[in-house]
Amino acid sequence: MSGKKNTYGVKSIDLSIKDLDLGKREVAMYLSQFGNIDSDQDMIVKGAFARSIAERGPQSESNRKIAFLRYHDWQHQIGKFERIEEDDKGLFAVAKLGTSTKGEDALRDYDEEIIKEHSIGFQYIWDKMNWVDDDSVKGDGYYRIEEVKLFEGSAVTLGANEETPVLGVQKSANPMDDLKKIEDEISIVTKAIINGRGTDERLYNLEMKLKFLNARLIDHATATVKDFSKLDRVKRINQDQSFDWNKVNELLTKS
Repeated sequence: MSGKKNTYGVKSIDLSIKDLDLGKREVAMYLSQFGNIDSDQDMIVKGAFARSIAERGPQSESNRKIAFLRYHDWQHQIGKFERIEEDDKGLFAVAKLGTSTKGEDALRDYDEEIIKEHSIGFQYIWDKMNWVDDDSVKGDGYYRIEEVKLFEGSAVTLGANEETPVLGVQKSANPMDDLKKIEDEISIVTKAIINGRGTDERLYNLEMKLKFLNARLIDHATATVKDFSKLDRVKRINQDQSFDWNKVNELLTKS
């Protein structure tokens, strides 16, 4: 379990849109599927989202409800969820698209089948995940995920890499360029949070975006850094939440 990160994670699902009502601007979808083992060797089971739905679902009293986003970007909300519930298949949701430009664009993309996939933004809960030995599957086992903290569900374009779309970062000849783009975006968001301008909702959205960017930094570091002693130090900085991004960048770029 030491390989799991206590950061903002994402998981995509390639199930087709269940229903679309253009007149009502509503789309029905599955955000997650139960019982299958994904590329992270995770199996999410029914009940994993129950607490999040109760505490932050559409019918909850929370003012920090599960958000409906595009590309996991907390500054790119395209509507709101009207229903989120678990059934035997997975996490089912019905969302209403907004009338903003972003909502209109998403509605057209749904109608033209440009959007076909969805993804969740979440956080693992350490004592709700267990390793199951199973030599019949790749990796000789999987993590049984009994609960996660669900932040949002996102519409993503077919084939999109869910780890990078907020920044439009693609795999490049020089991976350090990708890290620099993430670092620059983190600096912008951090300054905005420090300035403290705007509504509580805006500041919350910025905080969530920072969590997402933070996790993407670790993902890129995992894929590009060969010195794992340095990576462990970066992870500790991340977990402490008292990180200095200049120090992080130095750790990743030093030979």
